[in-house]
Amino acid sequence: MTTTTNRYITLEEYLNYDDGTDTRYELVNGELIEVPSESDLNNLIAIYLLAELLRFLPVRLLRRGTEIVVSGYRTTTRIPDLMVLTEELATALAGTQRSVVLPSMPPPVLVIEIVSPGTVNEERDYRYKRSEYAARGIAEYWIVDPQQVKVTILTLVAGLYEEAVFSGDSHLLSPTLPDLELTVAQVFQAGGEG
Repeated sequence: MTTTTNRYITLEEYLNYDDGTDTRYELVNGELIEVPSESDLNNLIAIYLLAELLRFLPVRLLRRGTEIVVSGYRTTTRIPDLMVLTEELATALAGTQRSVVLPSMPPPVLVIEIVSPGTVNEERDYRYKRSEYAARGIAEYWIVDPQQVKVTILTLVAGLYEEAVFSGDSHLLSPTLPDLELTVAQVFQAGGEG
């Protein structure tokens, strides 16, 4: 990831930023940061999880590539791999010009991040996003880690996340999706791992 500006920008400037390329950016503490393309493995896992979620949820409540404004020292936005919305949030996003969950909107109920290789990515997903998503009030946060072949499900309790780690043939236990019958092995077999 590289910083593309040498000054802090506002959320409004970020939302209007266009450098004429297809490059994806996140705004991290007021700095425009280039987000690298996803690996093929991460894309396969995201598509598999999306297909599984469609068994339990209507398509209007699922998002891939939707941005969310979270708390930070300065304005920060993130682009989760998958997001499950509430009905209220789906209504708030309907008809917007850009698919971004603004601070004035309710939080999604579930966010899924698939960890990309590299220490910076691991620290971002396990540490920074964890505190940002908790502060934003996101009830459940999954960290799907292909390198460690495990899934961490974080559940928001009294403003902090409680952690449950799943690996191997363990069934994922999701408060948001109690009927989900999915093992960690199935998740990573979908991506050609495990």
